[in-house]
Amino acid sequence: MTLRLLILSVLLLASAGSQALTLDSTPVPGGIAVITLPADAEPATARYRDRKVLVTRNENNDYIAVIGLPLASEPGRHYLKVNNTSGKTQNLGFQVADKAYEEQHITIKDKRKVNPEKRDMERITRESRQIKSALRHWSQQDDITLAFEKPVEGPTSSPFGLRRFFNEQARNPHSGLDIAAPEGTPIRAPAAGTVIETGDFFFNGNTVLLDHGQGLVTMYCHMNKIDVTPGQSVDSGEILGEVGMTGRVTGPHLHWGVSLNDARIDPLLFLPAEQQAANQSNEATP
Repeated sequence: MTLRLLILSVLLLASAGSQALTLDSTPVPGGIAVITLPADAEPATARYRDRKVLVTRNENNDYIAVIGLPLASEPGRHYLKVNNTSGKTQNLGFQVADKAYEEQHITIKDKRKVNPEKRDMERITRESRQIKSALRHWSQQDDITLAFEKPVEGPTSSPFGLRRFFNEQARNPHSGLDIAAPEGTPIRAPAAGTVIETGDFFFNGNTVLLDHGQGLVTMYCHMNKIDVTPGQSVDSGEILGEVGMTGRVTGPHLHWGVSLNDARIDPLLFLPAEQQAANQSNEATP
């Protein structure tokens, strides 16, 4: 069977309530590649850049690999390594197109949140390891829900992928979606999952990380209040905490991040098409 990219609407089956997701026809940095696996690879394990990749079934009951593409991905030919149970290995190629993200210039009054002092660096380094470990978490689950609900209603204050400048100093691209909402607004789990980490971090403030299975992890930052604890299972729609303005912020909002095979990708890709369109047309001025 030849490699096929799923270019129209893809129904990623995980539960009776799943909805069809409209994915880009061409994978881009910060996006997703969805690849139908050869029939002789079933059931399969798949790896991209030495990291395990989520494998599930589509509406035709074919096995598919859902690959998160890092923002730093180079345009061109990329490869997915697939192993079947008999030990056969195949390298499946797919094309990644370029994508230009806009710039965003933000003024932060607390200068320590832009240029941390020496006394801050030990904490930042420790917290960075803690967060990275959670984002790389893998739990083998067959029941994977990829159609999410928005965790907070509100306009987008900063879209995913922006090339950011804090006080005119270049920083890493924006790795999540910022949703503006008043302090105290409930934050709800977009899908069922397990809390794998919580904490009060230097940059991210009060934060929750949820494991949804097979390398799919979501992150919620700058919270005013956390209502869950590590190891707790949550259902879709269950309250995780409240919107706040802790950490490096200019106002109350939720930073919602999605990580897939340790690649930060656009959370909008996991919302139904009508919600994607509504969100993109309802962006607030930062």
